[in-house]
Parts: sequence; structure tokens; C-alpha cells
Amino acid sequence: QLQLVESGGGLVQPGGSLRLSCVASGSPLDYYTIGWFRQAPGKEPEGVSCIERDGSIVDADFVKARFTIARDNAENTVYLQMDSLKPEDTAVYYCASFPACEVHAPSGYYTLLDYWGQGTQVTVSS
Repeated sequence: QLQLVESGGGLVQPGGSLRLSCVASGSPLDYYTIGWFRQAPGKEPEGVSCIERDGSIVDADFVKARFTIARDNAENTVYLQMDSLKPEDTAVYYCASFPACEVHAPSGYYTLLDYWGQGTQVTVSS
């Protein structure tokens, strides 16, 4: 059974950067499409970015080249490099396995995914 563990969150000033990691175990990462979704305080979950098995990428509109997703199947890890962070990026970020990349789904879609981690907190504040 696939298990996912996120790390790399923290407190950063506006304009700063963070790199999130999602480490997979229990099953080879290259079997899965992996994506990130986030949930801000008092808000519904929303899709962020997703990478297919063949490396194809789908980003949410708000990403706008600020975030870059990448996968290293040899390391069983998916990364989310986040640059030019804004206070509105503050949220808990989760990685999950997706049937196919989807970042514009209704909010309830994400918590129904089969496998997702415990999340990592990202706080953008001065």
C-alpha cells in the first residue's frame, strides 16, 4: 500500500522560497500520478500542481510559474519548489496520488483520493 510523507514546510517571509518533498514508500513511485493540494485556514481544499507518470504537468492558475513540481522516481520523491511566496499561499500542503492530474476539481474531490499524507504547514508572513 502506498504511503506518502510530506516535509519541507515552515515559516517564510513574503517573496521567499520553500521546497516541499513528498516521499513515497510501500510501492514504487513511478506507478503513480502525484499531485499537491492545499487547505488554508477556514477555506476548502484546492489543487496546486500535479505530475503524471510520463512527466506531464498540470498547474493551478494561481501557480503562474511561481511553483515547480518535479519527480525523482529513483528517490521515490516528488518535489514542489515554491518561489515568490505570498501570504495567501499560507496553508497545509498535502501530496496525494491521483487517478489522473486534476487541479481544478471541486474541493471535495481531494480528500476522497485514495492516498495522501499528513500534510506540511507553510506559513508566509513578515
